[in-house]
Amino acid sequence: MEETISLRELFAVLRKRLWLIVLITIIAATVSAVISFFVLTPVYESKTQILVNQAKSDEQLYNTQTVQTNVQLISTYNDIIKSPAILDKVIKELKLDKSAQSLSGQIQVTNAQDSQVAQIVVQDTSAKRATEIANTTASVFKKEVPKIMNVDNVSVLSKATLGESASPVKPQPLMNIAIAVVVGLMVGIGLSFLLEYLDNTLKTEQDIENILELPVMGVITTIKDVPKATNVQRPDVAARVPQRGETLGS
Repeated sequence: MEETISLRELFAVLRKRLWLIVLITIIAATVSAVISFFVLTPVYESKTQILVNQAKSDEQLYNTQTVQTNVQLISTYNDIIKSPAILDKVIKELKLDKSAQSLSGQIQVTNAQDSQVAQIVVQDTSAKRATEIANTTASVFKKEVPKIMNVDNVSVLSKATLGESASPVKPQPLMNIAIAVVVGLMVGIGLSFLLEYLDNTLKTEQDIENILELPVMGVITTIKDVPKATNVQRPDVAARVPQRGETLGS
């Protein structure tokens, strides 16, 4: 016989183990909140923008072919910015206690599609240090790139600034808690169905009918706390044994 599960049975399982689902969800959200607020170190982000051209000629700046060439070279400039040739000088200038490879992991160079503008994004546990790294990287790149490539026109469009109330970009507690709630619900629901699947005990008459495929003729219930029968009779109605020579009722 093919076994089918109805939506009503599924909701019955969820309702039966609702306490487990809620408990796991609360635990997951609590752990996520504690880690986000008290364990993870806040990370700040700072950005600066640079414009790179091959020459200082205004005619070439607006030449379509030249602009397209500059756009295609953006990826090359990105690699140069994150190379030891640039980052070693940034580390030396800022007196940072880290390697060029480690600093490269904190820097991301991006650009919009078909744009000559490159954006240097730096993340660090200190907002001030992130700003200094972004500005120094742009400055060193502007100074060193003419020696590396045939580029002599690098402009810094916007410098990284340190706001009065800089807020971290990571971690995001609310986002982490929301994700933990979703994961907790999924784990709780999955565990509920798993426990229900592993539970092979018979609890209702319907379970017996489904397994034996026979109708239930009767049910013996459990009787608890049944008072014991007593033979104590009231004195005024108790039967009196007649004596010899005495008739009952005299």
